[in-house]
Amino acid sequence: MPGNKSAIGILFLFAGAVILLGKLGLFAFIGTNFWPLFVLIPGILLHVLFFGRLLPTVVLVPGAILTVSAVIFFFCIAFGWNNMQYLWPLFILGLAIGLYEYHLFEMSHPKVAMTAAIILALIAASFFVMMLFWGFGLYLIAIAFLAVGAWLVTGRKSYW
Repeated sequence: MPGNKSAIGILFLFAGAVILLGKLGLFAFIGTNFWPLFVLIPGILLHVLFFGRLLPTVVLVPGAILTVSAVIFFFCIAFGWNNMQYLWPLFILGLAIGLYEYHLFEMSHPKVAMTAAIILALIAASFFVMMLFWGFGLYLIAIAFLAVGAWLVTGRKSYW
């Protein structure tokens, strides 16, 4: 009977600690800031299971998509969700990375996967550049004008 009392006592201590930590907001903090782990862990797990030779090569595509998405989500949690207006092309890049991994590790090295990965990467890069110019374009143009003007003013007169 004394062992049974100890087990029940430990259970009460654990329940009290969980309730106290919940009331202090620890679980809300973890849920708010670390929820992308539920996306990252399956992505990494798919990679681990592939490299452990337990799953076929095709699982690298969703694994890469999940991993890249989780990294984007962590970035947005750390630096603000308003950055998503510039980062959304990286989701397309996640698919391109997955297709490239599939091409790289598949024994037959399918050319279709490599071609699709290159096309998607170029599309993602072009969208990313467009988003940067859309938001920061005027600043970049102003800096370029300042740099060219300063070079022309301070440069040698022999070039004229």
